[in-house]
Amino acid sequence: MSLSMLDRYLQAFLETLLMVGACAVISVSLGLLLALVLTVTAPGGLYPRPVLHKALSVVVNIFRAVPFIILLVALLPVTRYIVGTTLGTWAAVVPLSFSLTPYFARIAQVSLNEVDAGLIEAARAMGCRRRHIVRHVLLPEALPGIIGGITVSLIGMINASAMAGAVGAGGLGDMAIRYGYERYETSVMFNVIIVLIVLVTLVQIGGEWLARRANHRK
Repeated sequence: MSLSMLDRYLQAFLETLLMVGACAVISVSLGLLLALVLTVTAPGGLYPRPVLHKALSVVVNIFRAVPFIILLVALLPVTRYIVGTTLGTWAAVVPLSFSLTPYFARIAQVSLNEVDAGLIEAARAMGCRRRHIVRHVLLPEALPGIIGGITVSLIGMINASAMAGAVGAGGLGDMAIRYGYERYETSVMFNVIIVLIVLVTLVQIGGEWLARRANHRK
């Protein structure tokens, strides 16, 4: 393999890491906030607000229902407004974040809902304020599930970033299409597939390890 080709692999790999990393920071932050609001505003929650809960739930479902490739095209004006262009790595971060934030929010919400209600009642009986219950009971108890959700979401981001590469976002997906498909260099496509498999495997192993470390019940 020539040095120039090795540089292209490295550049594509770094672009994929940049897309996934930036999208992960945005999606996990906003998704966790959404999940907390959905959990505490649900009927019977710490701050029951049924109308707000229903409205947020509908918005989350709408964005989850739209396939990523359609969302990517539909958000082109928004992407151009935010980053000034519809091409390149940063332009891909916008639709990736819109797509994966509600996805992660639902996963985190499930983990928060699975927290033992007895623990929350016990905290209430001891006079804990609601914000303290969120910080010291809900989030720590749901942490292993949230880490598992982050792991699944990261793998989804890697897959989606490869899809975004097909429409000019750069990264490994773009390289596989340009060299593997358009120039019939199948070895490039197979190499990209191997890199993606290794990356996903490392994320899965790391996520499982962190989830085990965070699970104090075992």
